Amino acid sequence: MDPIVIGAALRAADIETYREWLLEKPRDLEVQDFIDADLLSGDWSARVDEVKRLIDGHTGRLGIHGPFWGFTIHSKDPDVRAVVAKRMEQGLDVCDALGATQMVIHSPYTTWDYNNMDNNPGARDMVVENVHATLGAAVKRAEDMGVTLVVENIEDVDPADRRHLVESFDSPAIAISIDTGHAHYAHHSTGAPPVDYFVRDAGALLRHVHLQDADGYADRHWAIGEGTILWTSVFRALAELEQTPHLVLELRDKGGIPASMAYLKGLGLAE
Repeated sequence: MDPIVIGAALRAADIETYREWLLEKPRDLEVQDFIDADLLSGDWSARVDEVKRLIDGHTGRLGIHGPFWGFTIHSKDPDVRAVVAKRMEQGLDVCDALGATQMVIHSPYTTWDYNNMDNNPGARDMVVENVHATLGAAVKRAEDMGVTLVVENIEDVDPADRRHLVESFDSPAIAISIDTGHAHYAHHSTGAPPVDYFVRDAGALLRHVHLQDADGYADRHWAIGEGTILWTSVFRALAELEQTPHLVLELRDKGGIPASMAYLKGLGLAE
């Protein structure tokens, strides 16, 4: 396995600290400022200009984390769907202004869904129908822009549910994201498979990975090496892919980036 170049998920306030590291190789960058509704509904152009200034000379791939607070993408309520659709459009506006080619959004599947969808006739199809009603316009616009919406696992127990949802769009503008800590939590706490199984199930649809370590009990976002994820198995599964997804460290304490890189370098997995 050859080492893979790793990037990070950062807010503008943190980019300057890691600017030299981001620019030394073609590292993926995910800008996370634009998850906030207040910013999206206000004048976000100054934040875009600030990010552009900070990443001048960056040669890696650029994405953003899209909005997610306070909603789900599979609501049955048409009024709620309208608000979510608006947030998706605002996120795509930012992608257009920033030059980002990827936007992370959150999976609709909950632990309750896993245990109850087959208990309620038609429930599986209803989730897909509601997501199409919510995201249909955004996916079409993303196609026209050359942007990919990547659906990140949150509570997902069976990775195939999210894959089937993404496949139902039959569009290059929607794909899969994996958060390693979320998958590890689901594995230990709700009976999901281990992280490498998530990678293999996503296969050719995997376009983005949040790298964070955890203990399987909570969403820790610890530095790599502080938790119990079996990183060699994760990177072995990634190495089997024909494509290289955006790979970004998503740590609660950004000060853990150097230690995370040192840990992965020590295993010969990343650079």
